[in-house]
Amino acid sequence: MTTGAEPEPEQPVLKGVDIARRALEEARAAARASGKAVGQGKSSPRNANMSRYRTGRKRGWSGSGPDDRDPQAFGALAGSISRSRGWTPKVAEGTVFGRWAQVVGEDIASHAEPSVLKDKVLHVAAESTAWATQLRLMQAQILAKINAAVGQGVVTSLRITGPAAPSWRKGERHVKGRGPRDTYG
Repeated sequence: MTTGAEPEPEQPVLKGVDIARRALEEARAAARASGKAVGQGKSSPRNANMSRYRTGRKRGWSGSGPDDRDPQAFGALAGSISRSRGWTPKVAEGTVFGRWAQVVGEDIASHAEPSVLKDKVLHVAAESTAWATQLRLMQAQILAKINAAVGQGVVTSLRITGPAAPSWRKGERHVKGRGPRDTYG
């Protein structure tokens, strides 16, 4: 039962690279038919994507020198983002609290800690009245260390306090006066 048409020759089964090669040939043929040469002109997706990288640069590879496309250190990127968004003062304030031991030294940090930074005045709580007195005497050196670590103007003065004294008020009624005579700060 043959019909009048001739049978088509069998096409070989294409795999892997052959499929890609055939697709490329078909795409090139379609481009030639539309009048555009393959790989030329601004309509090429590769050229459109690469144009954003080449702004202000010569065409070609960046070479062995440093380039803004090279990997950047995370600290440098974080610093540039904080500067561009105006976060630098808050980052400096956070550095005072976060790196207190490195800024003032382990000895001072083990006996005193910062509590509040308000209006460029850093409030520091010492563990005893003796340490509070010692820190008041060293106030200029501590301010110099802080300014060297985080920059000028972040902290302009220190308010150093000793430990909080217990409240001697008991009940609703009390007598005015100095209370018990003790050295609580």
